[in-house]
Amino acid sequence: MDSWERKLRMGMVGGGQGSFIGAVHRIAAAMDQQIELVAGCFSRDFDNTLRTGRELYLDESRLYETHEQMAEQEAALPEDERIDFVSIVTPNVSHFPIAKAFLEAGIHVVLDKPMTYTLDEAKELVELVEKTGLVFCLTHNYTGNSLVRQARQMLLSGQMGEVRKVIVEYLQEFLMYPHEKEGSKQAIWRTDPAQSGIAGTIGDVGTHAFNLLEYVTGQKVVEVCCDKSTFLPDRKLDEDANMLLRLEGGGKGILTCSQIATGEENHLWLRVYASGGAITWDQENPNYMPVYRYGEPREVYTRGRDEYLTDEAMEVTRTPWGHPEGYLEAFANIYVDAAEAIRAHVEGKPMRTEDYKFPTVYDGLRGMQFIYAAVDSSEGGSAWVPIER
Repeated sequence: MDSWERKLRMGMVGGGQGSFIGAVHRIAAAMDQQIELVAGCFSRDFDNTLRTGRELYLDESRLYETHEQMAEQEAALPEDERIDFVSIVTPNVSHFPIAKAFLEAGIHVVLDKPMTYTLDEAKELVELVEKTGLVFCLTHNYTGNSLVRQARQMLLSGQMGEVRKVIVEYLQEFLMYPHEKEGSKQAIWRTDPAQSGIAGTIGDVGTHAFNLLEYVTGQKVVEVCCDKSTFLPDRKLDEDANMLLRLEGGGKGILTCSQIATGEENHLWLRVYASGGAITWDQENPNYMPVYRYGEPREVYTRGRDEYLTDEAMEVTRTPWGHPEGYLEAFANIYVDAAEAIRAHVEGKPMRTEDYKFPTVYDGLRGMQFIYAAVDSSEGGSAWVPIER
């Protein structure tokens, strides 16, 4: 059957009972009725996998004890039964081996961020994706917001002039209390270097801020000067970081990320100041985007207005203006874009990586390079450190 005449079949690794992000991915994947979850290895605890699978009404024969078993057995199924791709929503430490297993089995991959546990793993994953030619999507979901795509087109087109200064912040209060000591799964792995890697908050939310800055401006950050901090006793990873950035086009940037910012919920806020004007976007108020052009009245762009929004913004809009869209819809847009690329590949007409509308393995590598540069900078007395090494 032509892949355009059926739903894509998705498998999932991680996302069992007690997981937050697994449910988000499942909702996002299902939102546009293009994807169906048919298989899973939802936990290292097989009982958890079985319970989760039953709650999701999955065939028990498609529930697996290990990701290795899942990759091998799904790849051995007939083409009209096996999964088309896998969604990986586990802690950072297991991202690489799971992605590697499925890519080597010939199965496309959608992976949560940050991409890997180490920078070396990220580089090896890039090589593997290039070798297999398979679709690899990294879920930096905020790039799926309609007005984020509008801002990107306005800046890339040159209509706002040259980027001079960028301020991006991602602030939460999630870790201001030691939830990990009370059994919170989400806090336990995020504060554990053995599961999270060399960074805590920098990797968890700082990579989102970094990716959003590069995506919207279209410019790479070339150097970073970072000061990271840990405030709560017994914590081994950063809870807060403040950074100066140098952009390839000569502009300067400030990035601040924190998970001990009392009173903040999920405040991802981007401000881009260019020679011709400025654009700001706030994730907690994503349907409105203030725009300023020098010497003209300030404007507020709203989502869904086809009179003035670009095609790139309108094609990821589902409802008329005044009907709010946000986090889940942006996540779903990433899945829709990935589905388009996977269908093309299944039909023997793979898209060029540069034509993907979603973050790729190269964005994942950038994120890992950013993490390592920021940590090196802070531990080296907040010296300037290049991103690419």
